[in-house]
Amino acid sequence: MLQLRNYQQQAVQSVVVHFRHKPDAALLVLPTGAGKSLVIAELARLARGRVLVLAHVKELVEQNHAKYQSYGLEAAIFSASLGRKETAAKVVFASVQSVARNLSEFTEQYSLLVIDECHRVGDDEDSSYLKVIRALQGQNPDLKVLGLTATPYRLGSGWIYQYHSRGLIRTTEPRFFKYCIFDLPIRFLLAEGYLTPAVLMDAPVLSYDFAGLKPTASGYFKEADLDLRINQQQRATPQIIQQVIQHAAQRTGVMIFAATTAHAREILGYLPASQTALILGDTPQKERDALIHSFKQKQLKYLVNVAVLTTGFDAPHIDLIAILRPTESVTLYQQIVGRGLRLSPGKTDCLVLDYAGNRFNLEQPDIGELRPEPGTELVTVPCPVCGFFNNFWGKTDDRGLVLEHYGRRCQGYKEDQRATPIACGYRFKAKFCPDCGGENDIAARHCGDCGLVLVDPDKKLKEALSLKDALVLYVTRMQLQSHQSKEGKTLLKVSYFSAEGAEIAEYWSLQTKAQKQKFLTLFVPPHLVDRHRAFTEATVHKVVQQAHRFQPPEAIIARKEGRFWQIRDKLFQIQGKDTE
Repeated sequence: MLQLRNYQQQAVQSVVVHFRHKPDAALLVLPTGAGKSLVIAELARLARGRVLVLAHVKELVEQNHAKYQSYGLEAAIFSASLGRKETAAKVVFASVQSVARNLSEFTEQYSLLVIDECHRVGDDEDSSYLKVIRALQGQNPDLKVLGLTATPYRLGSGWIYQYHSRGLIRTTEPRFFKYCIFDLPIRFLLAEGYLTPAVLMDAPVLSYDFAGLKPTASGYFKEADLDLRINQQQRATPQIIQQVIQHAAQRTGVMIFAATTAHAREILGYLPASQTALILGDTPQKERDALIHSFKQKQLKYLVNVAVLTTGFDAPHIDLIAILRPTESVTLYQQIVGRGLRLSPGKTDCLVLDYAGNRFNLEQPDIGELRPEPGTELVTVPCPVCGFFNNFWGKTDDRGLVLEHYGRRCQGYKEDQRATPIACGYRFKAKFCPDCGGENDIAARHCGDCGLVLVDPDKKLKEALSLKDALVLYVTRMQLQSHQSKEGKTLLKVSYFSAEGAEIAEYWSLQTKAQKQKFLTLFVPPHLVDRHRAFTEATVHKVVQQAHRFQPPEAIIARKEGRFWQIRDKLFQIQGKDTE
């Protein structure tokens, strides 16, 4: 019987505890080399009822089945590609396609459904996965569904679960998997020696320039854009492959990740033909199996591919990874490098050659967003309301202090008495409606409360600068003070000053309940610095006393009415003042 590592035991225990208290579908995040098969085997062994373990490829079905049988227990296999369709055993390891086509064979009640590589489960009810899930739930409404993956983030659609067990909201959109209940970082496996150390050559002598390429809405780069950029650097590929061959002289297995099909075929032409294979998305399954088998048997040294061997591929002898494509996310980068991190006899490290200028850290957690601009790094920002420590992209000074960050909203949540997640929801940056004062996301185009169209501040500024009868004042200072009107009424005077000393003011009457509410609704939210603290003062004297809690806008747009300028707009977040 195999012995579980401590973190594998913790993963198993997290599943037991979760399903003891909650029925919601959950998942475990275990990186490459963490031993998912062993965790699955232990869960299947502990389960009281029948267990179905699904995978999308026959290799994983065989691998998971073998680990379970290493306990000395018997299990069935249901997979057409393996030539076996058995359902009698308590535990069945199956390919999802075979089960979906033969649902009539699965009439018994299953208590646990385990899905390996669960990031493949989407929202399409006609998909093989959801057909199987709905059929099993029809037999047993209390079916527990558990997923395992190393990649809980999908480009284009985002995180595949909603809530993380450490009190983190990944998305407000509904997901099939509701909770991530265990998340093992790859840095732990590297530090504990469970993975082979990676030797990163981040900037080889020659590299491609993919700067400026933008991914599509689905999160991926266009193949045509990649081909165009590569064709513009025709001299690069042969020199790069020559260098790869030099570095591979003392290496056993080399994986090369190409950017496009045309790029991969070009790479193939520069490598030793007798030692090299190419696998593409349309490579026939039998041919693919034969090539992978030859590579694993070390009959081939070089394996070139285009985005088809980033998951579900296990060849522990790989000791050189050459990345000749830009990667769209930290997760994808870690998947690629992870192909070379498995332990193998005689293997001391894995050399990683990055020829595409990817600036990802192997040990960096994925925060679900692309790096917004060069020079940004992962920063931790505590929420002033709930205290949750958020991970955002940001900039720091030489001492490591956060200068600015790109986070919009607190990702924390807490559970109520019924264990229902309640989002904190605090916005670090917000856009306020000038009509109703409603708080909106910084990128919102309409107010979520009243529906008003929210015009981009930079667009407002550009339009104002083009008008002859508009005044644009770039504000450097704001002053709040008490003011006596000609009628003897006490008003709140708010003055805005430019660097040149120009001044424009507005006046607020705070006499009636309606006037006070208008001030609290329209003036306070966009000006208030510490929005996590309630502001309820609505008398002139007390507001002036709290003046330090207010920030000035970056610019003011005014139009002349009679002899005086009247403020029409306040701009709080503009990209730049050189809009003329």
